[in-house]
Amino acid sequence: MMAKLPPLSVLDLAPVVQGSSTRDALMRAKELAQHVERLGYRRFWMAEHHNMPDIASAATSTLLAYIGAHTEKIRIGSGGVMLPNHAPMVVAEQFGTLATLFPDRVDLGIGRAPGSDGATTHALRRDPSAAEDLEPQVDELAYFLGDAKPGQRVRAYPGAGTQVPLWLLGSSTYSAMLAAKKGLPFVFASHFAPDFMMRAIELYRQQFQPSQQLAEPYVMVAVNVIAADSNEEAEFLATTGQQKFVSMLRGQEGLIPPPTENMDMIWTAAERQQVTHMLRESIVGHQDKVHAGLRGLQARTGADEIMVNAFIYDQQARLRSYELIAKG
Repeated sequence: MMAKLPPLSVLDLAPVVQGSSTRDALMRAKELAQHVERLGYRRFWMAEHHNMPDIASAATSTLLAYIGAHTEKIRIGSGGVMLPNHAPMVVAEQFGTLATLFPDRVDLGIGRAPGSDGATTHALRRDPSAAEDLEPQVDELAYFLGDAKPGQRVRAYPGAGTQVPLWLLGSSTYSAMLAAKKGLPFVFASHFAPDFMMRAIELYRQQFQPSQQLAEPYVMVAVNVIAADSNEEAEFLATTGQQKFVSMLRGQEGLIPPPTENMDMIWTAAERQQVTHMLRESIVGHQDKVHAGLRGLQARTGADEIMVNAFIYDQQARLRSYELIAKG
């Protein structure tokens, strides 16, 4: 008997494709959220990035309010909020507001990367060392989201008492060990930085300490997945994401490009090697191949949940991909 797929969720960055506007990207994100809700996906998360013209999810909590208002039951959340960019109290107020509007539907995923380049990081962070020790910031955020303490003079309204579930996100062992210490669920970013995936998950499980939020380790793995009606079509669609990563390596700005028939006309041999390495956990192909890949990833990692990400230029192809993935 074929193993059942683990619960599936979606990570979306509201990508802005060539020939479209930022508003179009936000409309596409709403349509995708509604689509995957109907298909039975568990969560729809959006990620904070800055100074990137091809990503429209910078104001993550604001956009999640829009998504929440146009869906009914799917969990919405951040994948993630880059906590060193913000005062924890402000994040507690934002996500406390979301939790008040959408009870029992909101997740707060936290990262420590800046979500952009060095110059933008300087514009966002008054303390350049803010990301070196995330633990006190996580503690402060949990404090503002928890029940008010006797004599507590500063409270997050809304926020206090909402107990919004916290998740830690990472692409290295740092966040894995912090998640284990705090008894929080852990999400590994294998969709762009898979090198430490197995080691981070191993350390998280070994060092996990139960908490009020979580009794046992819970691992979610984020991965690029593109499904289509044939392997050839899926591989063609995947060249959009490959081109984006080439542009990132070159430090070039621009909107998400359409797929191409010939990546060798775009990347150098060195770029191909580097992009292929970064995206090596990607699962691309027809439905059966994708489902086999997802089961293989779950078998290797023991993931309790898999979060699907994809840069697909055409909206109908994107919706179709998530439909095929869900039919597992």
